Amino acid sequence: MFSLPSFSSLLRGFQLDEADKPQPHWFHTLQVRRLKVQRGRSNSDPMGGKSFDQEFQWKTGLQFGTANSYLNLEKLGEGTYATVYKGISRINGHLVALKVIRMKTEEGVPFTAMREASLLKGLKHANIVLLHDIIHTKESLTFVFEYVQTDLAQYMMEHPGGLHSYNVRIFMFQLLRGLSYIHSRRILHRDLKPQNLLISYLGELKLADFGLARSKSIPCQTYSSEVVTLWYRPPDVLLGSTDYSTALDIWGAGCVFIEMLQGTPAFPGEADIFEQLQKIWAVLGIPTEETWPGVNELPNFRPGENELSQLPYKTEDLAQKMLTTVPRHRISAQDAMQHPYFNTLPPPVTQLRDTVSVFKVPGVRLETEVKDIFSPSRRIKPSQAGPLAKCW
Repeated sequence: MFSLPSFSSLLRGFQLDEADKPQPHWFHTLQVRRLKVQRGRSNSDPMGGKSFDQEFQWKTGLQFGTANSYLNLEKLGEGTYATVYKGISRINGHLVALKVIRMKTEEGVPFTAMREASLLKGLKHANIVLLHDIIHTKESLTFVFEYVQTDLAQYMMEHPGGLHSYNVRIFMFQLLRGLSYIHSRRILHRDLKPQNLLISYLGELKLADFGLARSKSIPCQTYSSEVVTLWYRPPDVLLGSTDYSTALDIWGAGCVFIEMLQGTPAFPGEADIFEQLQKIWAVLGIPTEETWPGVNELPNFRPGENELSQLPYKTEDLAQKMLTTVPRHRISAQDAMQHPYFNTLPPPVTQLRDTVSVFKVPGVRLETEVKDIFSPSRRIKPSQAGPLAKCW
């Protein structure tokens, strides 16, 4: 059974080797779960009136794990327990995202923060947000992440009506690649949604926000059904099941897949779990006793056409394999990466080392989205983007 180590043990030995240090030419960011405000520039003055040159001084003696090693540049957003800042390292000048968790004296380190730190500390993958450093003081706990320009939710908001089909394929392959990595280590993300999928200006997709993630033996009947944002929650969990495994994440990824294709959420329930179930049945059709034994005992079903049949064949086939109502019948992330839907990607993408981006493969690049075709000024080439640019 998985148990969390003490927080002091997490901090001990948290050293960056050369492979883990921030890379000098790609900058990335963290999106905090349940942010109450959109990303945007802050009117605050984090430098207290000092000039940038005065405040930002290169310190050769600064060490990882100390608060004065990083400088806040602007506030990106705030949630119930944490605030996220765009920052810069005074050790090496790299952009970072600082997730500052407020400490409550009587409670100590929040359990979700310990869980996130414990899991992320051991994850090194091109499609997982990288935890660079941990800073623990009496007043706060700060996670220092790589800086990524945006997330999938905002990317889709900027490109309404559905994304370019090739870009969907690239994003989806990276999502499955990240899931395959954590699932092979018996870790469930448990909160897949566009807001938790970060997108760099190159198009690199990274899983973020592991506050609800769990390390577990697969399968295991131990967890609450109160996981995953409602729109991305599978029917078995909506019906109260706590006997789930990697199939939970596969359903969420399937919902994100459809949302990228059509530009709107796959199952946008607004009221409660019963309406959410009806949204699912309306798209996928009513399951039968043959496909889901015991389904006739469930209330409030109504007939509906399978709307996935409107998609191209290979796209429809992969979506159906991910959005199968019976959890044990859902395709695994590893098998999904081998699906014919991805045959148009260069073959080397399936042979990369864990830490290598798919964009290192010749020929892999994002296509211009339809909205950008009519707004040429929106397109910013990486070579034109300064280190503080917010673009993709």
